[in-house]
Amino acid sequence: MVDLRELTFADSSFILDVAIVARRLRRTGRLLLVRHPQPQVWRMIEMVGMHRLPGVIVEGPAPALA
Repeated sequence: MVDLRELTFADSSFILDVAIVARRLRRTGRLLLVRHPQPQVWRMIEMVGMHRLPGVIVEGPAPALA
């Protein structure tokens, strides 16, 4: 599991690194759970398409702070 709750910036190279880890986990029969990305990180996840990769489960964006 990767908790991205406090990550405020991610570029495509970071998302690619996470995708590579997900692929390695999938090869061993495991999944990668990505939790609580901030809205700006969630947009990058969507742009790159990481949320559609086999073996990746992304739990929606972190709730906005009040």
